[in-house]
Amino acid sequence: MSSHASSGSKKRYRVRRSGPLRGSVRVPGDKSIGHRSLIFAALGRGRSRITGLSEGLDNAATRQAFRSMGVTVESTNEETRVDGVGLHGLRMPADVIDCGNSGTTMRLLAGLLSGQRFGTRMVGDESLTRRPMGRVIKPLRARGAHIAGSAGTKPDELYPPISIAPLVEGEALKGIEYAMPIASAQVKSALLLSGLYAGAPTAVEEPLLSRDHTERMMLALGVPLQTAGASVVLDPSLEWAGGWEPFDWHVPGDPSSAAFPLLAAAMVPGSEVSVSDVCVNPTRTGLFDWLRLLGANVAHRSSGHGAGDEPMAEISVGQRGVRGSVAGGELIVRMIDEIPAVCALAAVSKGRTEIRDAGELRVKESDRIATMAHVLEAFGVPCEELPDGLIVSGGALLRGATIESRGDHRIAMSAALLGLVAEGESVIEGAEAVDTSFPGFVALMRSLGAEITEEPS
Repeated sequence: MSSHASSGSKKRYRVRRSGPLRGSVRVPGDKSIGHRSLIFAALGRGRSRITGLSEGLDNAATRQAFRSMGVTVESTNEETRVDGVGLHGLRMPADVIDCGNSGTTMRLLAGLLSGQRFGTRMVGDESLTRRPMGRVIKPLRARGAHIAGSAGTKPDELYPPISIAPLVEGEALKGIEYAMPIASAQVKSALLLSGLYAGAPTAVEEPLLSRDHTERMMLALGVPLQTAGASVVLDPSLEWAGGWEPFDWHVPGDPSSAAFPLLAAAMVPGSEVSVSDVCVNPTRTGLFDWLRLLGANVAHRSSGHGAGDEPMAEISVGQRGVRGSVAGGELIVRMIDEIPAVCALAAVSKGRTEIRDAGELRVKESDRIATMAHVLEAFGVPCEELPDGLIVSGGALLRGATIESRGDHRIAMSAALLGLVAEGESVIEGAEAVDTSFPGFVALMRSLGAEITEEPS
């Protein structure tokens, strides 16, 4: 088992019904942007500086992966300094690369490492070992990568650990035209990163546009990239410098983390909460757009740009009764990580909320559809589990519950939101999972007035 899986002590949250939540806060830097900022800094020519990087375990896994490949990465409270080694300067690690609980680390590095002339093996904790990797391994194999996964629960699927053999002298990755069956920023990014080492173009088309942080960063760094809607082409044969200079980037606040204090404000009567410098990339603002459709009190004030020209804003939410609605299609793609928290809001909304086209949630840190159905029922909220989503009937009187996070940070925090509006005390076991993405969650929520405490379990 990964060392990440056993690091840190077991924790539980105790949550009670809260009075109005008020205040202005910052949330940890966006994990997706943080992973990619570290990758491009490590591949740059010289020292880059990154501010706002999350202190969570997921970004730490990516940081440590590059240290193991000879990249100097130094972090302080203020910034992370990365001494980039260029596109061809990585070295073979002395041991396996431990991705901990971070699927993004494993999938993005699978693309990057497929183009190297040294071999690697990537492992993860118990939860990550259950997550499917065939969606990234198969297209990388199709372009000539020597990459293999491991057998697991489903006989036709591939799982971690992942082993990658080196390209030998004279070998290069081939060009590829790949139509993705499911929109996935991780698969798209893996193919684009491998495309930096290919001898011909990489063309990727998605059924719907997933988050485009990799494309924005590549364009900002001068990589020969063209985008059109849900299609992107990287053509290394076009004239370019074959690399990029170091940079100073700020990682905007994570909208998936901002969802928790903001949705708490939408749920608890009399509340008003603001979160500053949140990433408002249009591929990530599905939650905020959906809240407006529900009639929520949402305000948006631009606050400049961050890493890779990512737009930032201060988002404010005040409590106002909201109605249930149907969410599916491209809206779900743009708020996939926020769906567990959305289910918590649905519990106190008027009428029925229907979530469709969210089948990807079944292969996250937990089966988030089944787990959230269990959580809602434990709090007394009527719901129906669908193959690709949930139907939640709002307006029931919530009762305190004891919940097991099942190792999933978003489940733990979503259960905490329900505890803020439930009668009696709620207990969330396995709360240490929250440290993967949102260290300091309890302190932040308490600063707003939430009745929540953290203790060893």
